[in-house]
Amino acid sequence: MKLTDFSLASLAATSRRNTIRDVWDKLSPLPGGKRLFSRLIGSMAPYTGTIRAEVEVLERGRAEVSMRDRPGLRNHLRSVHAVALVNLAELTGNTALSYALPDDARFIVAGLSIEYVKKARGTIRAVCECPLPETSERREYDIPVSLRDATGAEVARAVLRSLVGPKKQP
Repeated sequence: MKLTDFSLASLAATSRRNTIRDVWDKLSPLPGGKRLFSRLIGSMAPYTGTIRAEVEVLERGRAEVSMRDRPGLRNHLRSVHAVALVNLAELTGNTALSYALPDDARFIVAGLSIEYVKKARGTIRAVCECPLPETSERREYDIPVSLRDATGAEVARAVLRSLVGPKKQP
């Protein structure tokens, strides 16, 4: 057995329960628990972890995730880079959908579209209100995500096209 066998990603893929929901429900009420959960999510997909986003709200059908503006996320126009924004949108949508899934379901993003509305500066908050899959039946869902700056102005909107289906049985 390797150390990577104990990652949150491998546990989520093989567990008979919704590991993302279990971990959030245990960690989020604790001091520093939301930050630890956010780091664990970032470690599941290391590229996603590079934006250092913080999951602030996670409940059935809803996620709110924020990303602080910092020099490493900026483009040549001194605004948040488009790829950092799409990364935040995907993280938010995936986290919302993961939490909402039945215990025996999994998903994969099959497509993603994003519209950049205005230059993004400062802390960006992404909000996703997603459909609630009731079963693990193979089905496609559109997962909308709105990205807003500190004034509440929408800077981008995205839609993830996600395929939900049953977990593979070990």
